[in-house]
Amino acid sequence: MPGKKQVAVRLDNKCRLTLPKSIREALGVEAGDTVFLKHEPEGNLVRITRAVEDPIAVLWEHAEKEYRAGRTKDLRDYAREHGLTDV
Repeated sequence: MPGKKQVAVRLDNKCRLTLPKSIREALGVEAGDTVFLKHEPEGNLVRITRAVEDPIAVLWEHAEKEYRAGRTKDLRDYAREHGLTDV
């Protein structure tokens, strides 16, 4: 979501809330999707995050981008930099 956006929503009689369209679009969620809510006591905040169907695929994609950008190290390089013996 570009910039920080704050919207007010009202809980219905069963304490459910509806995410406004702008928030759903920013999160990339639609009816039937799962989202995670996290309460952060400091500031009494609730954060919402779109659930990822396959977290391993997301991690792999991130690792691939890091590798292509040259921001990863071979285990042997790490060991050498820290004075450890190659195994």
